[in-house]
Amino acid sequence: MKGLNMTQLAPYPDWQWQIPAFFNIGVACSDRHLGTAKADEIAMIVEDDSFGTSTITFAELAASTDAFAQLLRGLEVVPGDRVLIRLPNSLDYPTAFLGTMKTGAISVPTSTLLTAEEVAYLAKDSGAVVLVTDAAAWAGMSAKMQENIAQTPQLKHILLTQLVGEVAAVDGFNVLAMEAALGTVPEPQPAYVTRADDPAYLVYTSGTTGYPKGVLHAHRALLGRQPAAQYWFNYSDTHQDRIMHSGKFNWTYVLGTGLMDPLYLGKTVIVHEGKNDAQKWLELIAKHAATIFIGVPTIYRQLLQKTQATQSDIPSVRHFMSAGEHLSDEVLTQWRDRFGLDIYEAVGMSEFSYYLSQSIFRPIRAGSAGFPQPGHAIKLLNPETLAPVSEGEEGMISVPENDPGLFLSYWNLPQETAKYKHDGYFFTGDYAKYDADGYLWFLGRKDDIIKSFGYRVSPYEIERVYKGHPAVADCAAVGEEIEKDKLLVVIYVIPKADTEIAPEELITFGKQHLAAYKAPKTVYLAKEFPRTKNGKILRKDVSPAIAYSKSNAR
Repeated sequence: MKGLNMTQLAPYPDWQWQIPAFFNIGVACSDRHLGTAKADEIAMIVEDDSFGTSTITFAELAASTDAFAQLLRGLEVVPGDRVLIRLPNSLDYPTAFLGTMKTGAISVPTSTLLTAEEVAYLAKDSGAVVLVTDAAAWAGMSAKMQENIAQTPQLKHILLTQLVGEVAAVDGFNVLAMEAALGTVPEPQPAYVTRADDPAYLVYTSGTTGYPKGVLHAHRALLGRQPAAQYWFNYSDTHQDRIMHSGKFNWTYVLGTGLMDPLYLGKTVIVHEGKNDAQKWLELIAKHAATIFIGVPTIYRQLLQKTQATQSDIPSVRHFMSAGEHLSDEVLTQWRDRFGLDIYEAVGMSEFSYYLSQSIFRPIRAGSAGFPQPGHAIKLLNPETLAPVSEGEEGMISVPENDPGLFLSYWNLPQETAKYKHDGYFFTGDYAKYDADGYLWFLGRKDDIIKSFGYRVSPYEIERVYKGHPAVADCAAVGEEIEKDKLLVVIYVIPKADTEIAPEELITFGKQHLAAYKAPKTVYLAKEFPRTKNGKILRKDVSPAIAYSKSNAR
């Protein structure tokens, strides 16, 4: 069928967008429930291996975010300023993330796995004026941040959470204990009135230049994800859902499904901070009677391989969800056999969150991403002719630029924005095809991004770091499949002439300079790389066959 129109074939009714002129995510996720029965219900539960269980109601969340917003005003943070957040899963996270947006400032969530060097880079690139982090992390990176202070002159204030003892002064920064500071703020002013199109939060994703790339979202992004709430989630209208998410808030996937989306709808969120253990998830689900569980395929594999659990062990859960990487047919089949329920998969990206998904409204077709959610008029286009492809043909997933869930721009990268946003569409770079029944089959990118355990890892970023090692002449980072649907990040290194370097030393180097999920798990030493006539490395031909030595991380 030429020019296949999936809006017609999708098994969903028409979606009518209701995007107001003014909208603020911080207000929508907390203040929206004031004056209702939900105000005194639990908004979030955090299970921390070190600090125990903590909870917050919607009314308390509204008050804490108001106080945080007022704290920022006292630090002379103004609308449009950036606030860098590097926190573990905790109640401080929604306080800082949502409170920042209540001032009209821009939240910049980052991973706790990032090194001090990486945090310094993000502070510089985003122009953040405030860093919110936990005291333990700050103790480990304050010296390195102080070294980089000349590169981040705008970063003035450090707000520390989970502080035990006194605040240690650090030259060049105004370091404050966040809890104590919140207790001294004056009566909060009303939240700043933002337009739906105003910038709200800035997330960083793996780029192709060797550096992370900022993706700027508007406040309307929350409303743009509402189709997922109805056609990927399976919320109940009859009782209070409890959503347990196995991920970290810094990840776009979790920021949406595990923080903004459920809070906006008045649902309870449950998250964990500590060691990732399959048995732990079962214990926490049972303890809190979670009704919806959200994970990545790795978590589901662990539950199948490392426990003997069945649905009778976690009877409260009625809906399982997955994203981040492809869920294999094998895992889905085994899950159905053991638990008697499906796992509903979705596909998304930093620029557009989760917009393709399976749902309870149509049978899952193993391997298919399901359908575009209603409201998202996705088209598969030939990127050269901009013509729609035929059924069964491969086309680039393209999103109309007026979709409210779509990002605003790449941060300080106008040329990069223009490269992907033009002719009325955002060209995702991801390819897919439709079958005769309208199911979409996601094919992925044609670039070199590595998807490892749910993380998107740029080989260029890893290579940039390794090329800074004095013994490295050249290198190539790739994904190595160790079993079906399981990729590890590895790197091939050509040492400089007349230089000896042990692979073990290079593994340690990676751990010191890269976040744990980016650091190569194996280092291969090679003498040359397969290349094109133009000298570019042929990554598809980089394999252990070209190596003469290797070492694995322990």
